[in-house]
Formats: sequence, structure tokens, C-alpha cells
Amino acid sequence: MKIEDIYKIYQQFPSIETDTRKIKKADIFFALKGPNFNGNHFAKQALDSGAAYIVADEPLNFIDERIIQVNDVLETLQQLAKYHREQFKIPFIAITGSNGKTTTKELLHEVLSTTFKTYTTKGNLNNHIGIPLTILKIKSDAEIAVIEMGANHLYEIAGYCEYAEPTHGLITNIGKAHLEGFGSEENVKKGKGELFKYLSLHNGTAFVNTDDKAVSEESKQVPHVIYYGSKSENAKGIILKNDPFIEVEIEAEKPVNIKTNLVGAYNLPNVLAAFCVGKYFKVDENKIKNAIENYLPSNSRSQLLTKNSNTIILDAYNANPGSMKAAIENFANMKGDKKVLLLGSMMELGTESEKEHADIISLIDQNKWYAVVLVGKNFNVIKNRYINFQNASLAKDWLKNERIQNAQILIKGSRSMQMEKVLEAFQ
Repeated sequence: MKIEDIYKIYQQFPSIETDTRKIKKADIFFALKGPNFNGNHFAKQALDSGAAYIVADEPLNFIDERIIQVNDVLETLQQLAKYHREQFKIPFIAITGSNGKTTTKELLHEVLSTTFKTYTTKGNLNNHIGIPLTILKIKSDAEIAVIEMGANHLYEIAGYCEYAEPTHGLITNIGKAHLEGFGSEENVKKGKGELFKYLSLHNGTAFVNTDDKAVSEESKQVPHVIYYGSKSENAKGIILKNDPFIEVEIEAEKPVNIKTNLVGAYNLPNVLAAFCVGKYFKVDENKIKNAIENYLPSNSRSQLLTKNSNTIILDAYNANPGSMKAAIENFANMKGDKKVLLLGSMMELGTESEKEHADIISLIDQNKWYAVVLVGKNFNVIKNRYINFQNASLAKDWLKNERIQNAQILIKGSRSMQMEKVLEAFQ
């Protein structure tokens, strides 16, 4: 069946699902396959659960007129997303980067939604499956779309651009993330730069963080560039306060003060990006200010929590050398003399893992702490003078037994470490 014909069916049933456990009546079920699952095996279950159609790429052991047989389900999903994308003549803003993608995306959504009907990536649906699903959730009333793109190897961003077709792009920063997949820092730069390369070939516009040298270098290929940063001409700003939330002053016709709910000086570029994009799309400055001030981080990203008498910074959604270093330095500079570090290993660093974890331990050594707990084998294989555990559950038990009071606690680590589990110590 041609994509055009599948699209006509999608227009009648514009809800896509890839998990039979979440099937709702009138969904179209795409039977995706992976290393440990095969959606084709659950095709009958999907129909029994109310699916209007199923898209399959293997022979099924039953006959039903609601089966759409294709060569490759994933490829069909992406082609359908591309076809749907091409029905819109609106700005599509793509966001990638080593750190801060999701926070920046959510800030942009808050700002742009004050003025436009804005659709954006939900949660972390930023990969080869999540991006087409995000595009297919965009309805005809859309005025702007914001698409987050994650990547851990070369040519991934380039592939996403082929069906997301961004008109605008933003690289938050370029650092040591996913080195195992990319192979080197230079390849990380090339991989993230694929977004700007696409924009350069399609007369697009880039929003550029001038405080990041690698991003600035990659932006030279883009025909239309809007700058932001601490010394930028378009959206220039500084931090006025940073304890615990950052307060930012941005240069405009009149200085704009923004009191955020974001913890960490490393969030300054994210705020400036949102302000810059808002101004570019002519959103009123007061609306921009209010949108940023009303944004509350969630999903273990720079959240400030109070547990008993302790103040906790929960930043455990992910970690790489750049974000870990920034979080520790920011925490060290905050007020308080009873600080506890609970840090999980950084993953996907390949051959650089031992060196990068050793560098983090050296950074920790430079400051005084009430206690330091390092979790996971990547930290534990390096000789250090701190408390070491293999997993977050053991760290949780330690924290529960210590009964720490009146402390400031930073919790950070890669997603697979599940460092948020240590919070159970306060239940």
C-alpha cells in the first residue's frame, strides 16, 4: 500500500500506538520490532483491544481486512511522518545538543504557547521512533512545532531531519556525550552539526549559543543566524542570583529580570535561548518573562525538593562529563556548609570512561563535602577516598541509615543508574 493511501487511513484514525498495552479504540497499531520484542506477534491482540488497523511487516497467522502489510514497519512510520510534515507550512524548530535539550525545548514551548498553537516533543520521545510519533501528533491547527532530537552516533540527526524537515534549529551545546557511539569528540561535533548542515542546504535559520565555541563554528555554514549568549548581540544576559534558583537579567530596550524555578548557572543558556526564540517570533517580552518564570522543571531535571529538613537538587535524568562537572561546580558555589554528593556513573563514554570518571573525582577532591557517595562500577574501579556502592538501592540504604538532617544534597547520574531511587530513603 502506498504512503498516500496509508495517510488517508491515518486521517480517519489519527492516533498511532506502538504498545498493545496502551491501545485505545480506533488507534492504528504499528507492529515495530526490536532486539527483544516483535510487535507482529501482538497484532491480533491489538485488534481485539480496539485498534482500527494494524501495520505489519511479517506474515500473520490470521486474515483481516484491517491488516496493512508493508515491507518495514519502522520505515513506514517514518515515511508517514514525513508525508504528514509536508502538509504544514509552519516553522518547525529542531533542538539537539549534548546537555539541556529537554529543558530548552520545554522553555521554548512555554514561551511560544503564549502566542501560538505550539506542538512539541512529549517527554523523551526524541529518537527514530519518538520523533515520527511526535510529528504524527501534530494537528491541523498547529502554528509552530518544536522537535527534540537526541543522538548517539553519526548520521542520526541527518536522518531525523529528512522527515522532520526543520526550518529552524538550535544546538544547545556540544560536549562529551555518547562518546561510545560517536567514537570521538570530533564526531560528536559533526553529529550535532548535521542539524545546521541540513539548515544550510534548505535556507534555514539557526539560533546559536555564542558561549559554545563548537556550536559557533558549526553555525558558520547556516545562511541565517540569530545569536544568544552572555556576550551576544540578540539575547545577552547575566545571572544576578544563583541560590538556589537562578535570576537572570537580559538586555533589551529595558533590562528584563527573570526569576526562574531553575537550579544551576548552567541553565542560563537555556533561558537565553527561550528568550531569543520568543523575540524572533515576536512574542511580547512580558509574555516571555512570565512563561519562563512559571516553568517548573520535572522528570528529575534540576528539581529542587525538600525532604524533612534537607534541601535536595534532583538532577538524575541523565549525566555526561559536561553536565556532571557543571552540576558539581554549581553545587559547590551554593550557600551551605553541610553538602552531600550522591553521584551515579556516567554511561556510554566508551574508552574515555575511566579518564572522565577520574576527572570528576579530581574535581570533587577540590572542595569540602559533608559526605560523598559514588555509585556504579565506572566510579568504583577508580581508587578514591569516598563511599562507594554498586547501585542506587545500596546508596538509598546508606542514606536512610545516616538520617542526615539540615543538609544540601545533590543527586545526579546517568538514566540507567536510576539515582532517583535514593529519595525512597526519606519515605
